[in-house]
Amino acid sequence: MAWHCVAVRTPSNEQETVERTKGQIEAEITEAVIRFEKEYMGRGPVEAKTYIIDDMVLVRLKGIMSRAEQQLATEGDVSRGRDLIKQVRRESLERGRALLEAAVRELTGKSVVSLHTDVSTATGERVIVFTLDGVVPLQTRDR
Repeated sequence: MAWHCVAVRTPSNEQETVERTKGQIEAEITEAVIRFEKEYMGRGPVEAKTYIIDDMVLVRLKGIMSRAEQQLATEGDVSRGRDLIKQVRRESLERGRALLEAAVRELTGKSVVSLHTDVSTATGERVIVFTLDGVVPLQTRDR
């Protein structure tokens, strides 16, 4: 099982070391991104999953589009509707980027070097890739 040690602040502002598995860190990142989507973007995904791969964090969100966005993507001038959805979502994410980067930094212990995202209006999915300043240190440890 892979374990990751991080220093966290306790309510008394003292640091303590907490061991978490890769799966726990991925779940915490997923929760942070869902919280961001709900609180900042106004709507959360139906399903979400995070993968830590070396110096990258990949987050896949399913079911992110509102009914209005689904209509824009499928009715009338479909090409324009898709472009509008992508533009608004990209711009909205960019404005809240610092919040996401802070969460990833706190949970992985690594700074975000770059963030890449795209939305599929055909499937209603969003993919977010965070490139970090180093490999997330996950140690194999028997328990």
